[in-house]
Amino acid sequence: MGLRRLRTAHTVAGICVLLLFQAPGLAQEHDPAAVFRLVDAAVATRFENILGFTDVEHYAVYRGGDELHPAAEMTVKDTYRKGVGKNYTVLSQSGSSILLRFGLKPLLDNEQIINQPGNVEKSWFNSANYSMNLNSAAVQNLNGRTCFALDIKPKQEAPNLIIGTMWVDARDGTLVQIDGVASKNPSVFSGTTHMMRQYTNVDGYSMAIHARAESDSPLFGNTVVTIDYSDYNLDLRSRK
Repeated sequence: MGLRRLRTAHTVAGICVLLLFQAPGLAQEHDPAAVFRLVDAAVATRFENILGFTDVEHYAVYRGGDELHPAAEMTVKDTYRKGVGKNYTVLSQSGSSILLRFGLKPLLDNEQIINQPGNVEKSWFNSANYSMNLNSAAVQNLNGRTCFALDIKPKQEAPNLIIGTMWVDARDGTLVQIDGVASKNPSVFSGTTHMMRQYTNVDGYSMAIHARAESDSPLFGNTVVTIDYSDYNLDLRSRK
């Protein structure tokens, strides 16, 4: 009876191991090329169908490791038109005039340049601009969404292009989060800049909801800039 029980136990254990490795998502291999195509399609669909949008953006600058008391703040209304670009209307501002003039104002000016026709395509998170590799832990849960994690490196260096990780929704390839360091420092006076941006789904398209950039340099010390996005209003191409 003891030998029979032992054989039965081994059989049950073998079946459990077999079922474990056949369970969906545990042994499933994902085709990297298919994931990259999914990402590219999501980017192209977004650009094709969003004709314009407005939103409200709140910028805050923190210095010296104090992220409770902003040294400068600015709230703007952002208006984007496809084929035209972005413009900003300042709704309110407070704090250090130096940080407002030499920190936040150039940041907005740079965003306008990046989003000009002919430039905006160069900042897209797609395989034309980035070398991509499916992360070893490809499928991850992030912000309540099942995501593919991709290691990304830009094919050219620019302050707005990052080396790091990109998470996309596993269902449709839309952006969920990016995290990494700028591939090129904004200036010779700034240190390495760590960048993070989170996205939310608005009318079926990924739109930024929160961003954070942190740099540390001998000249300026520790500086953190956060951006919170709200009140989106999208102008979409009619779907027939």
